[in-house]
Amino acid sequence: MSEAKHPIEIHGLSVSYGSKRVLTNIYLQIEKGSLVGVIGPNGAGKSTLFKSILGLVEPNAGDIKIFGEEIRAQRKRIAYVPQRDDVDWSFPATVMDIVLMGRYPHLGIFQRIGQQDREIALRALQDLGIEAFRDRQIGALSGGQQQRVFIARALAQQPDIFMLDEPFVGVDITTEEKIISILKAQADAGKTLLVVHHDLANVRTYFDSVILLNQRMIAYGKTDEVFTDQNVALAYGAQLTILHKTGMIGR
Repeated sequence: MSEAKHPIEIHGLSVSYGSKRVLTNIYLQIEKGSLVGVIGPNGAGKSTLFKSILGLVEPNAGDIKIFGEEIRAQRKRIAYVPQRDDVDWSFPATVMDIVLMGRYPHLGIFQRIGQQDREIALRALQDLGIEAFRDRQIGALSGGQQQRVFIARALAQQPDIFMLDEPFVGVDITTEEKIISILKAQADAGKTLLVVHHDLANVRTYFDSVILLNQRMIAYGKTDEVFTDQNVALAYGAQLTILHKTGMIGR
């Protein structure tokens, strides 16, 4: 049997937290090998979309397929980098310990981390420029360094789908450029990447395609076609004036 054409397919997804509707009737077909920006204001449902795809929240309605199957059958093919606020940074683990966690989905029940796993993890650390921190406690690093560790863990997993929730928060511009270069290389290698991103000024530079979201789907498609002032206005509403003043759109 041939594999499904789209790595991620979403049909009619709706999600509520109690009486509050967060996502309404979302339809998506994500293309293989694409680097997709997920764009929208605070409270738009971007993180909820990710958690729905990962099976971490129960939808009210809708169907999600990963390579044509339920998430439980394809979970190891997805690497997830959560928001920094969702991580317990006091957890007593070294940087290498964290990155090696990316190898766990590839291990059998009684299989232990081996030399090949360690080499893959070390390469991921080197790609992010943090191999010198391999023996440090994760809580002792700066925010930007911690972010790079979790991206290294995702690389070490060698997934087919990357899902990164605001990976550039807390990193300097040099690190951000290094990370986006790595993500683009993964897309060029046929991997599929979804990235929640809030800085609208560089959306056109960073992403092949864009999802504009505000509880419902505003637009989805090639960045040059759908990332327009009109669609941004529909997504951000009253925040649009602030975005213009800060130079985050209209460039």
